[in-house]
Amino acid sequence: MVRRLSILLVASALLGCPKPTGPTGGPGPTKPRDVKAVPAADEALQKAIVVADTRSRKEGLEALFAVRKAFPDSTAGQDALYRAGVLAFEEGDFVTARKAFNELVFENPLHPQADQARLKSGLASVELKAWRDAYQVLSPLVDKLQGGDRKAAEDALQKAAAGTQQYGEALKLAMKAIDAAQTDDEKAAALARLEDVVETKTNFLSITEVWHELPTTHPAWPMLTFKMARVYYHLRDWTNLDTTLKSLLQHAPGSPYTPEAKQLLARVSRRADTKPKVVGAVLPLTSKKYKAIAETVQRGLQLGFKGSDLELVVKDSGDDPAMAAKLVEQLVFDDGAIAIIGPLFTDDSRRAALVAEELQIPLITLSRAEGLTDIGPHVFRTMVTNAQQAEALVDYSMATLGYKTFAVLFPNTSFGTEFTNAFWDAVEARGGTIRGAETYPHDATTFTDEAKKVVGRYYLEDRADYLEKLRDIRDNETDAFRKRKALEKAKAGLDPVIDFDALLLPDSWQKVSLVAPALAVEEMVTNACDKRDLERIQKTTGKDRLKTVTLLGPSTWTSPKGPSGDPQLLERGGKYVLCSVFVDGFYENSDRPSTKAFVTTFREAFQGQSITLLDAVAFDTAGVVRKVIDTAAPKSRAAFREALQQLKGYEGATGSMSFTDKREAKRQLFILNITTKGVREVAIVKKPEG
Repeated sequence: MVRRLSILLVASALLGCPKPTGPTGGPGPTKPRDVKAVPAADEALQKAIVVADTRSRKEGLEALFAVRKAFPDSTAGQDALYRAGVLAFEEGDFVTARKAFNELVFENPLHPQADQARLKSGLASVELKAWRDAYQVLSPLVDKLQGGDRKAAEDALQKAAAGTQQYGEALKLAMKAIDAAQTDDEKAAALARLEDVVETKTNFLSITEVWHELPTTHPAWPMLTFKMARVYYHLRDWTNLDTTLKSLLQHAPGSPYTPEAKQLLARVSRRADTKPKVVGAVLPLTSKKYKAIAETVQRGLQLGFKGSDLELVVKDSGDDPAMAAKLVEQLVFDDGAIAIIGPLFTDDSRRAALVAEELQIPLITLSRAEGLTDIGPHVFRTMVTNAQQAEALVDYSMATLGYKTFAVLFPNTSFGTEFTNAFWDAVEARGGTIRGAETYPHDATTFTDEAKKVVGRYYLEDRADYLEKLRDIRDNETDAFRKRKALEKAKAGLDPVIDFDALLLPDSWQKVSLVAPALAVEEMVTNACDKRDLERIQKTTGKDRLKTVTLLGPSTWTSPKGPSGDPQLLERGGKYVLCSVFVDGFYENSDRPSTKAFVTTFREAFQGQSITLLDAVAFDTAGVVRKVIDTAAPKSRAAFREALQQLKGYEGATGSMSFTDKREAKRQLFILNITTKGVREVAIVKKPEG
């Protein structure tokens, strides 16, 4: 051993490796030492032991290392090194402990405490997460140890194997400990260690490999079998899950896992048990932030199911997005729901949709998040999306109003960006053009600069007419004061550059009421609803080149009524928002018969409460579910899904609804116009093409 270590040390020196260091930071030994007893060293060690026993840890370590330094070639020096390592280890200084033990074993592999030094060095390496070092030290040592030392080494070795991603080795070590157990207590302890390895320190492939080779009589077989069953459950491998659970109950009916196995088997067996009249819903009813929204949706659902024989089972997801997925499982396995409505928001909807697809239960989400229905054929959506709103705005602007050019002024928010992109894509898909796009901070309250940018009065160096005036002023004016005044006059005299028919403002109605007046200051005419209005404004201003622009917006323009009875957008924005057009998924004052019927039903049920888009969408969602069950009478979730996919022309609060091939609710949205008499629904009459 000494010879081999010497050769390795010489090799490391030849390769240019740094010399090893001792526990005190100085240079370490260069070769194993031949040591002997030295009376003075023995006396110094006894004094150091007294210091270590009676004083602070720091003083004890200093005293022991002092003996080591003063008598490096003595047995007392090596004993001092070992004691210093033990003291450091017990105090949790694993770096110092490991250095001391490694130095001792290097110098004297046959030291009486060499195996203890190796053990503690390996344990210290585990504490330091030096997994590879720990594995290399403990692997050849564990079979030499007995009792508690062996158990500690086995536990540490399993951690080291897992830390170096030797998952199969970690599992085999745990299995080996079970086979070596002599008493019931030892076997119980070994099984407990195996359970820890199975749950935290190995992987599915390693477990599968061991499990397939294990006889059903082995003590670990029930544990590994139940672990396999749980893995199959999470993989939705129903066939293997059923087989594994039944095998466990047959071969180990008295195992600790039998009760859970029976419950899981019973639960899974109910997977296909469908109650055709039970409909589930997942809503954040106790959420601190979204409680009011959830209650609104629940109100709409209950109104939609009122008078039917359907049972609505509502599950509360609170503020935990992960809970939504668990609740989908509950509604399938425990409640037998034929379909599920919800959730409402992006994260919980995605998680719920993934589980619903795995369990093959129709999920009708009310989230706006794009791409949800792409998760699979069991995911439907009834909420109006941003893309649908943008499509409706563009379709009306180009097909009915005949517009071809547009500009966008949008907030730096996820909604503003997403809506702008959807609008832009829709315009270009129809052959239109976006002339310009400007953004502003989400918390902006003034829009002077943004308005100037939109009409070309901000970046004046890009305007040829301004540069020409600037050259004239420089050539003809020498007085600084007169030059400055002439420059101010030139800027004020610049006409706005408005080369677009409409301007999109995808923001809240509060922000729109601030933006519109700022645009008017820059001579953008937004309130000339017909040619005569524009002519009157041109005559008043003396500018015959002014062009009217229509402001466009999404459903976020919908505002509550103010003191006058008009929408607050109109009260705050005044004449500057007149003639604007926005889109919404619901309009309370619509003349559509199905919408009027809903409004009447709602007001009878909830007197004095305002009707929102969520009320209407939830009501319609309940309505389509009720329609499918009443007309198709599906007995299975597959039959319900097929009938829902084929639903056409359902007349609801939000209009006539059908589902596209991608299971998105398709409806004719409400196009709304702001007039002097308030907000009015627009009758859509498309202009002939060409």
